[in-house]
Amino acid sequence: MNDPETDPWPPQLDRTNLSNAYVSGMKKDLGFAGDQLNQINTCFTVGYVLGQVPSNLSLHYVRPRVFFPSMMVLWAGLTMITAAVSRPQHIMAIRFFQGVAESTTFVGTHYVLGSWYTERELGMRSGIFTASGLAGTMIGGFIQSGIYSSMDGRHGLRGWRWLFVIDGIITLPVAVYGWLVFPDTPGETEVWYLTQGERRMAVERIRGQPEKGREEQVSPLSWRFAKKVLASWEWWGFVTLWVIAGETESFSTNTLLALYLKSHPTNKYTVQQLNDYPTGVPAVGIVSTLFFATLTDFVGGKRWIVGYFIGITGICTSVMILAAQYGLVREGSETAVVMAAYYWAGAVYACQATFFAWANDATRWRDPVFRSVVLAGMNLGSNAVNAWWSIVFYGASMAPWFTRGMYAMIATSVALAVWTAGLSYTTRRQEHKIARVTDAEDGPSPEGSSRSERGEKGAGSEL
Repeated sequence: MNDPETDPWPPQLDRTNLSNAYVSGMKKDLGFAGDQLNQINTCFTVGYVLGQVPSNLSLHYVRPRVFFPSMMVLWAGLTMITAAVSRPQHIMAIRFFQGVAESTTFVGTHYVLGSWYTERELGMRSGIFTASGLAGTMIGGFIQSGIYSSMDGRHGLRGWRWLFVIDGIITLPVAVYGWLVFPDTPGETEVWYLTQGERRMAVERIRGQPEKGREEQVSPLSWRFAKKVLASWEWWGFVTLWVIAGETESFSTNTLLALYLKSHPTNKYTVQQLNDYPTGVPAVGIVSTLFFATLTDFVGGKRWIVGYFIGITGICTSVMILAAQYGLVREGSETAVVMAAYYWAGAVYACQATFFAWANDATRWRDPVFRSVVLAGMNLGSNAVNAWWSIVFYGASMAPWFTRGMYAMIATSVALAVWTAGLSYTTRRQEHKIARVTDAEDGPSPEGSSRSERGEKGAGSEL
């Protein structure tokens, strides 16, 4: 799923707040029992899922420059309220509404990026956006360690409560920044830093792509539109892709390394160590995301490369952890092997930027509302599955080894590689079909090349 995963920096910091607060005293102070932490995450996921399609459709009626910051202010208020809770059930209710408020940021931003950039540019831009969320995860552990050590007991509040107060406060300037500078989409942008000429160029360079404008637009609130979406191969192909790929991120999104260290069979770790050691996971994710996002742009938008890499990573890291559990590694090296596996697993985050860029690329010839709904459907499907997947396979009570989850990861990784192969074949065939139709309508160019080839060269020239 999107680690709600790699949403913008403040929401991502809040997600790490929850897991870090859990190991920093919240579990004891609020009397957590069993898998209540997973239940809280599920409540968030339910709200996140329910808000996906409505919030993404809202972007066609309310400017993103207004909608995104407004939801961020609502989210910040709910984050600060979390500091006052006295029972786990209170957090469950708050997280549900936070999920609704946050539901548009990830896929909504990918939709906006897909509106501005061509297929030879989109991967890197999507990667930068995704990496910013991972940066929130990485530095969040260090920030929270500092807050806990310096603020614990200040004004009668435990350190973990201060985490939520400060996270909410620092979000507000980000919302103001969004109101001032977020560019909306090329056709409606009015931002002060773009001239009229630049705005026209932004519109024309996207219209100039051969796939653009080939489809009649249908009202998104009609049954006709719903049937069009549900009958499309893009919906089922990319929603299924992200359902599978989202679960290959389970090691990282369920903070298994932190839970492993918290319940380590022999070693005991300080609160600071529990917050700091897992920061290596998103660090690996940042490097992997930027590398593969740039690589797939460089090779002409071949996003499917990442699917095979993730399949190999999921299998290898699961086998490493199982080997450590069953004593198949050198005695005394078990902890090092497990930590190495979880750090390596952070590389799986590369699929977020590349797979959403892939979906944007494949739906360029469709109308913008269709594209936005497919992107929302990807996150909806992934999070709907993750709502129960994390409880069944990665419940906190299954620490430290999460044996059931290791076997689930192996199966998921194999499934991802197989689905990637099928979807890459389908998208290539569709691209060739569109190119033939375009060439038949336009006729051969003076240079003897097809319009699709010329468009591809033009896209590359914008880099």
